[in-house]
Amino acid sequence: MLMAGGVTDPSRAPVAFGRRAVPQLFEELQQPDQDRRLRALNSLCDLMHDPERIQQTIRAGFLEQLKVLLEDEDPSVRTKTCELLLMLSCKYTASEALLSSSLLPPLSQLLDDSSSSCRRSVHRVMKQLSVWTSGASALLPLVPKLMLKLNEEEDEEALVLLLSTVSCCSRVDVLPALASDGVSLLGQKLSHPSPNIRREAAAAMMTLSVCEDGRQQVCEQALLPVLVGLLREDDIEVQIHAAGVIMYVVVITPGKLQCLDLDAIPVFLDLVSKKKEEEDRRRVLVMYSLRVLTALAEAPDGRRLLLEQLPLLVARSEATEEDENIRRAAQTAVRVITWTP
Repeated sequence: MLMAGGVTDPSRAPVAFGRRAVPQLFEELQQPDQDRRLRALNSLCDLMHDPERIQQTIRAGFLEQLKVLLEDEDPSVRTKTCELLLMLSCKYTASEALLSSSLLPPLSQLLDDSSSSCRRSVHRVMKQLSVWTSGASALLPLVPKLMLKLNEEEDEEALVLLLSTVSCCSRVDVLPALASDGVSLLGQKLSHPSPNIRREAAAAMMTLSVCEDGRQQVCEQALLPVLVGLLREDDIEVQIHAAGVIMYVVVITPGKLQCLDLDAIPVFLDLVSKKKEEEDRRRVLVMYSLRVLTALAEAPDGRRLLLEQLPLLVARSEATEEDENIRRAAQTAVRVITWTP
């Protein structure tokens, strides 16, 4: 058999020339020798950088051959197979082929794998699939299992990926996460020692707070004190997502009253007063903060407190150098605060 060149890396299998390369490597995957399967998987991962090789893999129906490798007794083979699926899932057409294959059930079984590296690889695949709307929809039946894994998974990277997947899926349909005690489970992660996990937990909580039921549960489970505390963190993304949750929750009366009891207005005024929003993400934080203040101004006690700080908001609403969206948000806040029946 003609090969594309000498094999200098012993971790790779020899690769045939041209269109024979992919079929030859998939033939190698059927070999009983574990090392041969691993070398073939490594070489396939190298080839999948080429879109033409990806299309060849899909058209020839080779994806189905990976199912048995997801059930391989060797954790290295299972992990490397997931890495191959990750590369495929980065391309929309390949992700669609993966979703329509029989690979999702055995892939989901690997969420319970004894190998932490394998579990991380599975979560990377699921996170990438959930980026696509079709992928997030296909993964919705797995959301209850993912929520249970929040209290079982100890690997930080796997947990971060899991939370991100839940966020993406919940943007398509929030009900599976809410029905799986999502607010309570995510609320526990808001106090996790890792800022990465706190950030993703707050992002997922923001997604659940878009709907009325999610907002009510945030109030009922007394999570607003934790969320207000997150506003004082140095991580801008943690601050943004915490402010986003509060922005949705203060739409309802219990949310307004709890925020006022927590004396949250000075915290949000401080965020609005800081002139550091040149960065896009900090502008988002200021926008969310202004919307929270606007909602709190609808309560008599909130309006009274904000009237005392009106000059700050007026200044932001009139500054010509101000970002247009922030200026408009500040103008809305001023109108609500100064409104008289």
